[in-house]
Amino acid sequence: MRFKDVFSIIGPSMIGPSSSHTAGAVRLGRVVRQLLGEQPTKAEITLYGSFADTYRGHGTDLALIGGLLDFETDDPRIPEAAEEAEARGVEIAFLTSKDKADHPNTVKFTISSGTKEVSMIGASIGGGNVEIVNVNQFDVKFTAVYPTLIISHHDRPGMIADITTLLGRNQINIGFMDLDRKGRDREAMTVIETDVSVPDALIEELSSLSMIFDIKRVDLAERGE
Repeated sequence: MRFKDVFSIIGPSMIGPSSSHTAGAVRLGRVVRQLLGEQPTKAEITLYGSFADTYRGHGTDLALIGGLLDFETDDPRIPEAAEEAEARGVEIAFLTSKDKADHPNTVKFTISSGTKEVSMIGASIGGGNVEIVNVNQFDVKFTAVYPTLIISHHDRPGMIADITTLLGRNQINIGFMDLDRKGRDREAMTVIETDVSVPDALIEELSSLSMIFDIKRVDLAERGE
């Protein structure tokens, strides 16, 4: 069992009136940006529940945009995030949905840049904390509190053992793991939260394993461009 860190107890330094509607929203935007691997040029953002009802009044829209631009939760540019996105050539569309979501502060992103596209569903669960529940139509969960690998691969016998063995050999401790697959011997996704960031050289070694298609890394302690 993992103990909560200081962030979980006292919350983040942030711009805005609500940790759920602003700080959590920023972190969700940063997570999906890291999944894409670069700043998006287009983003469709669908809001559910409380997010859909109050996103303009609470600044949730600006916080989500700020996250896509890789702003921190306390970045003073968040109130002008929409203008900054326009200046950078990022096209953003907000939609609202009446569909039921597991959490009232739920958002779905579909973002792209060139030929790259990522979809993600996540929720802001309080105190600036988030939970991701779906990536590219795979039902996988992670919190982005710890460095996380999102591994797309073919579902074959021994795949998970190969991944975990390689991580263990390099002294990378696994704190949490989740997996979803489209069916036996079909596409699968494995999410692994680790205690320390996985170095680029090890990610390259993991990528060389048979039947791994792609590896994405989410680490909110890292800064992008």
